Amino acid sequence: MMRNFLSLHTAMSFKLSELVQQQLLIFFLSSTIAKSQVINGSLKSPVSAIFAFGDSTVDTGNNNYIATPVKSNFPPYGRDFFTHIPTGRFTNGKLITDFVASYLGIKEELPPYLDWSLGVDELMTGVSFGSAGSGLDLITAKISHNSQAVIPVLDQLDYFRNYMDRLDQMIGMNKREDLIKRAVFVLSAGTNDFISYSTVPLTREVFSVEGYQGFLLDKVKEFIQALYNLGANRIVVSGLPPMGCLPIVITLKSRDGIHDRGCISSFNSIALDYNLKLQAILQEYSSSTELQIFYVDSYKPLIDIITSPASYGNSLSSSPL
Repeated sequence: MMRNFLSLHTAMSFKLSELVQQQLLIFFLSSTIAKSQVINGSLKSPVSAIFAFGDSTVDTGNNNYIATPVKSNFPPYGRDFFTHIPTGRFTNGKLITDFVASYLGIKEELPPYLDWSLGVDELMTGVSFGSAGSGLDLITAKISHNSQAVIPVLDQLDYFRNYMDRLDQMIGMNKREDLIKRAVFVLSAGTNDFISYSTVPLTREVFSVEGYQGFLLDKVKEFIQALYNLGANRIVVSGLPPMGCLPIVITLKSRDGIHDRGCISSFNSIALDYNLKLQAILQEYSSSTELQIFYVDSYKPLIDIITSPASYGNSLSSSPL
């Protein structure tokens, strides 16, 4: 059972090289935070903190602190991190949320919330609630059974509520409310859900692909509404990457997973369709509330890297993800 689960987790882990993270940062900043801070040439209230929710794309080490085999606190992970020590990030260096925090001058990296050694200064400038292997669907996170599951995205909100209670005791409710209002919240999830959907027969019996897209989008709406009710004012939601180009999807879905290593077009089509529907939902929120909500296109920069690897210094691989 453990071996089978670890194999499945390999399927569900979305590992990005630091090179790819840096390229995504350019798109992230140009379309979201940088744009939101300047209106009519004047600086808006500066970003106070960054809070990240989702899967391995934003997990900076939370899984180190829970009973799950879904971890990356061992080499070669972290080999390009400034300490050269594995931190629990599913990458060779920093995650995009680390780069954003550094770019905005908040701090050099975003720590995991479950690190209970964090002091008030670290807590006040943001943390990650992400959990590698998780998703919007509870089944995605609990697929390991035997109390070895990771933290579902909606359950990560419970940790955020706990965070607010802790901060109230440290700095008072008024200061905490102002901090939350000026913070940026990032949601990056969904890839693991669709990989799980393709490997769990029961889910496919309940939902068609379109039905499952709608189910996940309802979870996104639930998440956004919950954050808004808790005082969030700036929310960034990442779309799905080209899932069909993930190495594990190619391995699982190719007729010959060893020699036939091309992207699986059906998975990429699902991602594109989902992203269009997601953008429509976010636009609806943006027009009907005072919430500043932004969509990050993670599909285009990644597919560009995959189709033109030499342009990004990666001429040896057709699948740098």
